[in-house]
Amino acid sequence: MSRVEKTEMVDKTRSAIVLCLRDKVLREVAKEPTATSIWSKLKSFYMTKSLDHRQFLKQQLYSFKMVESKAIMEQLTEFNKILDDLENIEVQLEDEDKAILLLCALPKSFESLKDIMLYDKEDTVTLEEVQAALRTKELIKSKDLRIHENGEGLSVSRGNGGGGGRGNRRKSGNKSKSKCFNCHKMGHFMKDCPEINGNSPQIVSEGYEDAGALVVCCLEDEEGDVSHLGSDA
Repeated sequence: MSRVEKTEMVDKTRSAIVLCLRDKVLREVAKEPTATSIWSKLKSFYMTKSLDHRQFLKQQLYSFKMVESKAIMEQLTEFNKILDDLENIEVQLEDEDKAILLLCALPKSFESLKDIMLYDKEDTVTLEEVQAALRTKELIKSKDLRIHENGEGLSVSRGNGGGGGRGNRRKSGNKSKSKCFNCHKMGHFMKDCPEINGNSPQIVSEGYEDAGALVVCCLEDEEGDVSHLGSDA
């Protein structure tokens, strides 16, 4: 391998490491010229085996608590990161202990799942089983939430759908908001219109938006007889 090829490989390695770092970490190692120096500094930050660092990570693990307001998947990632950091400094934990710590970190809404995993199993509970159960529960919860939201949207759509305005007009008995089909003035119905001629019936054929209605006016003549006109609706 030529000197140029070796230099290019070193530069590519450094770039690959840099691309994997978050901004906060990158600021700490941005001035390091080679991949080796970057890796050494990262190791000193995150893989130190000092007593203080080990105790700090253990404290994070034992005090870890999940909350209702955050997604379960996101909190599982945080929990697993603490476990990985402990393994990197050679702190070994039994798998059963990890599983029980995770179950104890669950919020109150998961009490039933916690009881099932701890007391309804004949075998020892494992971390993989607990995490699989939590992921399944999260997926079911998300699916139920989508169904609930879609159902609410459908109800709103039906409630505001076609015919709503017309139905409201028909069932309303407030004369102050009514329009006379005869004189077209507000404040009364056609049957109460003062402009209707008492000597002859008037037929009005206007009103509803989507269907013609032939309204029959029944007028009492001088002899007290009522004359009826046929209606076609």
